[in-house]
Amino acid sequence: MKAAVLVFPGSNCDRDCKTAVETTVGGKVEMVWHEESTLPSGLDLIVIPGGFSYGDYLRCGAMASLSPVMQAVKAEAERGVSVLGICNGFQILCEAGMLPGALLRNANLKYVCKPIELKIENRNTRFTNAYGNAQTVWMTQGNGDGNFFAEPDVLKDIEDNNQVVFRYVENPNGSVNDIAGIINKAGNVLGMMPHPDRAFEEALGSADGAPLFQSLVNALQTA
Repeated sequence: MKAAVLVFPGSNCDRDCKTAVETTVGGKVEMVWHEESTLPSGLDLIVIPGGFSYGDYLRCGAMASLSPVMQAVKAEAERGVSVLGICNGFQILCEAGMLPGALLRNANLKYVCKPIELKIENRNTRFTNAYGNAQTVWMTQGNGDGNFFAEPDVLKDIEDNNQVVFRYVENPNGSVNDIAGIINKAGNVLGMMPHPDRAFEEALGSADGAPLFQSLVNALQTA
């Protein structure tokens, strides 16, 4: 699998994502600076990592969503390339209009940093097909603006189209309908607040993030 990991000013999980893709599936990963207007050719996956792009000024992800590289990301997504946004990456995807909804301040106004149990709501996606019969998984949460919100009509559309991929077992930030991760209608863009890149081997406390990357390889092999 050939992947690109985007790097914005303030990204702090870009190297984690690179290591996760290389370690779990032996992927070839290129780091791409946000000012680039093109992406490497032949990509199978684009990862928008967690962190604090532009220091979270204005709104989390708002400034990064306007970076030159995001136009190339949108073009690749429209071609069907997989895009994975983690934490700040999820915020950027929403701000860029590539996913519905928005990420607000956590309901308790506190930064949440701890292991999180997630229910796999939709295992029939290119990001979750390797989870087998697992009902719940553990990953790590680290955010102050992880409170997913959508207007009622948008939320109904998300639910009706089976776009919720992960839900919190114990909602740590007030996300509507316990939503932790959603996918676009085409099924190739996933945004999630928990970090699979911090849970891809047992030494990290959980290896439950690894099947997410393995799922993408499975999808490529059956395409």
